[in-house]
Amino acid sequence: MSTLDDRAAGGAEGRAAAARVGIGGPVGSGKTALIEALIPVLHERGVDLAVVTNDLVTREDAERLRRSGLIDPQRVSAVEAGACPHTVIREDPTLNIAAGDELEVRFPGVELILFESGGDNLASTFSLDLVDWWIFVIDVAGGDDIPRKKGPGTLRCDLLVINKQDLAPHVGVALPRMVEEARAVRGQRPVILTDARRGAGVAEVADTMLKAVLF
Repeated sequence: MSTLDDRAAGGAEGRAAAARVGIGGPVGSGKTALIEALIPVLHERGVDLAVVTNDLVTREDAERLRRSGLIDPQRVSAVEAGACPHTVIREDPTLNIAAGDELEVRFPGVELILFESGGDNLASTFSLDLVDWWIFVIDVAGGDDIPRKKGPGTLRCDLLVINKQDLAPHVGVALPRMVEEARAVRGQRPVILTDARRGAGVAEVADTMLKAVLF
């Protein structure tokens, strides 16, 4: 595969650098579950993959992925933010950049690195020094007013994922209205509904991402 803009200049030895994609969103929105659902889909599409997770003072998400059996545990790195989650993906992404660089050295053929942010609020965004493209995950149980709040994460991400669509009738959310309002505030940028636990919408997320950064 050819990476974003061919990424021809990446790598000290002339190899193409891996595409880097951020996955952010509030606590409990389903970021890790989405990654777990994406891994087998990406493997089916022949993508050489690695993951960097972020937590405040633990490595819980990384250990969850390593135990999952979905990916070689050595291909999962952990960053402990030690502060606000957005600090290490936006203000000073040095730790994440270094983690991605280390994975590229250890796995020279890696084509795509997913960076999972620690759970953060609707103002969370990714520095483009860290990622080429990023996804923001919100969930239906968080309330159908999230799009109307016009948080920077919702507005600026390359792809907005509305997860846990199956919960809408159980939490009193008018899902069609939520989707309509999300599309209205985002203009032409895509919105995809998912149920990451059951795999609904995950292939569409994978294909949208791959079209943007790898094909």
